[in-house]
Amino acid sequence: MDDLFAPPGYDWQRLSPRYRSLRRLTTVLVAPILFTVPALVLGLAFGLWWVALLLWAIAAVIVVIRYLLVGRTWRSWGYVERDDDLYITHGVLFRTLVAVPYGRMQLVEVESGPLERAFGLASVTLKTASPDTGATIPGLPPEEAARLRDRLTERGEAQASGL
Repeated sequence: MDDLFAPPGYDWQRLSPRYRSLRRLTTVLVAPILFTVPALVLGLAFGLWWVALLLWAIAAVIVVIRYLLVGRTWRSWGYVERDDDLYITHGVLFRTLVAVPYGRMQLVEVESGPLERAFGLASVTLKTASPDTGATIPGLPPEEAARLRDRLTERGEAQASGL
């Protein structure tokens, strides 16, 4: 991992492997569904079956590429709780490192949609006073999401009380 986006010397936490499975499932389902509707319209309404086949081929290429990249994207995610802030890193082509000081946090949310719940996952979202500053950690087991929520809230209150 690049030292600029994941400074060494910390025990970086990773996302659940179930998040990788969830991303693979949504990859296999979403693109074919999105491309099938226009393909059928073009084929049935206008008789342009060659265009419909081209759309399905494009969908297949997208699915294969995204499916192959899911593992690498999943491995790029990490977070670490430091003494004064939380670091979150992610991204393959465009790398990101977000440092959220505990004293600046205003809200810590835990979310879990229907698919996430089916895979036993939750996301933690941090909000600060600035609308541009915030961070999300997806793909956590619910127990870890609850622990992180409680820990971040506790540290945020402790840091804010010192202001």
